[in-house]
Amino acid sequence: MNKPLFRTGHGFDLHVFADDRELILGGVKIPHDRGLLGHSDADCVIHALADALLGAVALPDIGNLFPDDDPANKDMDSSIILQRAVQEIEKLGYYCSNVDLSIIAQKPKLAPYIPVMKEVLGKILKVESSCVGVKATTHERIGSLGRAEGIAVHAVCLLSRISD
Repeated sequence: MNKPLFRTGHGFDLHVFADDRELILGGVKIPHDRGLLGHSDADCVIHALADALLGAVALPDIGNLFPDDDPANKDMDSSIILQRAVQEIEKLGYYCSNVDLSIIAQKPKLAPYIPVMKEVLGKILKVESSCVGVKATTHERIGSLGRAEGIAVHAVCLLSRISD
């Protein structure tokens, strides 16, 4: 059987806010009075994106690669997770063509940080920042996200096969 020329993936992640944590999204420190709770640095942008990449090639999610019960993963920089996901897709003969991310956050306002996120993520993904879509929206004050109890992210990606 031939490998498909293109593959798509979707990832989702959600973390609740916690005191005494830095807020890191898309590999960028965001000034805010709370960060996100998680075993790693809780960068839900990178977590959703890594899961999208892995899912596109039908590999298990990041929890299998970086279990939260492994002390070595405590407070890990999530860029390591994304770098590993990129390595895994490359081993299977694919590269990332483009990604699109939707960050759902009532607070803080993220627009000023989106260009830097695009640059940081583009470098890890080995693509131009113009191939990294990042949007931020609120949850219109509905539900736990609307009450600013956490942040959620949807990520989609398109992978292309490396020519033989």
